[in-house]
Amino acid sequence: MLFNSIEFLVFYIIVTSLYFACPYKFRWLLLLAASCYFYMAFVPIYILILGFTIVIDYFAGIFIERAKEPHHRKVLLAASLVANIGVLAIFKYFNFINLNIDILLQKLNYHDPIPYLSILLPIGLSFHTFQAMSYTIEVYRGNQKAEKHFGVYSLYVMFYPQLVAGPIERPQNILPQIHTKHPFNYDLMVSGLKMMLWGYFKKLVIADRLAIYVNHVYNHPKLHNGTEIVIASIFFAIQIYCDFSGYSDIAIGCAKTMGFDLMKNFNRPYFAANIQEFWRRWHISLSTWFRDYLYIPLGGNKVRAGRRYMNLFIVFLLSGIWHGANYTYVIWGLLHGLYMALYLIIKPYLPKLPEKGIVTALTGVGNILFTLALVTFTWIFFRANSVTDAFILISKLKSFGAKPFYGAGIYSLIHSLIPIAILFLVEYKMEYLPQKFNFFTSQNIAVRWGAIIFTVFLILLLGVFNGPRFIYFQF
Repeated sequence: MLFNSIEFLVFYIIVTSLYFACPYKFRWLLLLAASCYFYMAFVPIYILILGFTIVIDYFAGIFIERAKEPHHRKVLLAASLVANIGVLAIFKYFNFINLNIDILLQKLNYHDPIPYLSILLPIGLSFHTFQAMSYTIEVYRGNQKAEKHFGVYSLYVMFYPQLVAGPIERPQNILPQIHTKHPFNYDLMVSGLKMMLWGYFKKLVIADRLAIYVNHVYNHPKLHNGTEIVIASIFFAIQIYCDFSGYSDIAIGCAKTMGFDLMKNFNRPYFAANIQEFWRRWHISLSTWFRDYLYIPLGGNKVRAGRRYMNLFIVFLLSGIWHGANYTYVIWGLLHGLYMALYLIIKPYLPKLPEKGIVTALTGVGNILFTLALVTFTWIFFRANSVTDAFILISKLKSFGAKPFYGAGIYSLIHSLIPIAILFLVEYKMEYLPQKFNFFTSQNIAVRWGAIIFTVFLILLLGVFNGPRFIYFQF
């Protein structure tokens, strides 16, 4: 079931209404049943995969907590992690690994006898797998008590707002909230609905409209010149941000209306002044997951510089692989690892600027634009259908033409640029003028309702309602 569908809106209204009408002791059951229905709306049989990992991790958490010997605890944790990673390996990476083995064997004049699997990737597999893994790791570390209620633990993994595309939550945040009684709160309801509205604006009005132009260029790389490719790449940078942060806004807002507080997943990443700051702002739940469960255990910042840079490459390589079984994602991850290592090398030598002044302001703008350019370049690999297509696109960047809006009329372009300008102005205000009035929360009722009605009007007027599903569903 897609967030950007009428079916979901009906589903959301019914579930939220029943949630507050239902006695507290049955709310977990209502949400679990609703989450199962939500997930089974995609491919019903794949609920069994979730059930398999839920059962394993539920008992692993209990047995890890009970185990006295450190060796036994490690074995139980390893069993849980192997089960989760094994599911990922089979459904997401098996054919990719098999293909590479086949290519290698062919070079050695051998034949790979292992057949390819004709299976669809379960929606959001990487998200709920990582959330499940964080539970057993935290129980193992002693930071989280094992959840004894099977239904409550199942809901922790399957909570429908963030089930298929995050945020990737931690048990310390979600499990206590499931056990907490959430009375109806008007302020939370209104705040959550406003977040959902802004998320729909990002998705329907910006992301899905930009996708039309981006898809045309990236699906036919040989037909376009450098001007078109540059525009499409900038548009994709905005598209993927609005698509994914739009989903996060809807998910967080949806949960908030029921009293749940999900973690922030984006913090205006395109205002980052360097690549390190970008990753503190982009997909926060994933970047902190890799930091806490991979980078720090590898030594973090407490090792020698060379080892630290190697750890960064490992983290970003795995981050790329997490996104998909394709070398385009591998290159994307390695480029970000390279960016991060180079930035940390030159960081001590960067000049100290005064807090205020024209030089500081111009340098800050320059740093933001430079970081944005670096990130946008990596998006070429992320979006390209293949590594070959990516290099075709890059090779044609130097060829500029007189028709930069191939396949898009002037009115279609205007319909894209106006919402982008609105997004930029809103985020600029939130970044640099947070104390100034906010349109959605203004004390002036005319301004507040005017902003809401105007946003709804733009969604109805410019929204693309037959657009693609959310990009990160495929991960």
